[in-house]
Amino acid sequence: MAKIQVFGHKSPDMDTVASAMGAADLLAQQGLDTEAVAQGKPNAETQFALDYFKLEALPVIEKATTEEVVLVDHNEAAQSVDNLADVTVYGIYDHHKFNFQNATPLYITAKPWGSVSTILYYEYKQAGLTIPAKIAGMLASGLISDTLLLKSPTTTDVDREALPELAKIAGIDDIEAYGLAMLKAGTDLSKKSDEDLLEGDAKSFTMGGHDFRIGQVNTVDIDDVLKRQADLEKAMKASGYENFLLVITDILNSNSKAIYLGDVAAAVENAFDKNLVDNVIDLPGVVSRKKQVVPPLESQF
Repeated sequence: MAKIQVFGHKSPDMDTVASAMGAADLLAQQGLDTEAVAQGKPNAETQFALDYFKLEALPVIEKATTEEVVLVDHNEAAQSVDNLADVTVYGIYDHHKFNFQNATPLYITAKPWGSVSTILYYEYKQAGLTIPAKIAGMLASGLISDTLLLKSPTTTDVDREALPELAKIAGIDDIEAYGLAMLKAGTDLSKKSDEDLLEGDAKSFTMGGHDFRIGQVNTVDIDDVLKRQADLEKAMKASGYENFLLVITDILNSNSKAIYLGDVAAAVENAFDKNLVDNVIDLPGVVSRKKQVVPPLESQF
């Protein structure tokens, strides 16, 4: 058994899985005994990349089984393993705001870039280490996913520089074609349950004493998802969260709408300067939860 497990947040997305794989390999090349694991099964987008690069899905855990761990793509306890308080965090690679408390010194690499995959590309480069082709493919996929093929407002010049380099190492000849195919693989929602849509990419936040669950689902047709609104709302109520916001994002046109259930509707309307109509709020130009959804809510509360 490895001495250090490396994992991302609950409901793992493409960047989470890719960065767990990348960080585990990077640290292993530097002499640490690591194992990449995940807090859930891969979503459709991630499975597409795993199949493309002929890789197995990461082992799934609920609790860490090593004394030391490395966190990627998250730093908040609510998004991490259930026994985080009982283990030592050796290090963190992240691109989110920090809400982390720890009793011991640790390594932290945090950059305001579009993906943790981007951060790891430069960590390899700085360390003078070779990125295995399949790992490079996963990192390229994580970068594509989190920046929506470099179209998200979270995209930086660093991401734009890293993607073609990762693609070259991975043997991806047409980044645009591969990226669109991967993103579209994640938008086939017909076989997903209401719970899958709500929790496939969801995170918990506390804002001004209010608990929020914010999920996001990517699609090429927002109305297709809204046809399921009644059933989605039943599932949202059954989830037990105080406030639930499901952001439905059109990845082709870079727009979103969101379904909101909770007791602070007026504050949600004020945060986005839009009205809720039948529990749905229009979010034109919004594609990033991290940069365009969470900050206005935090400012409001």
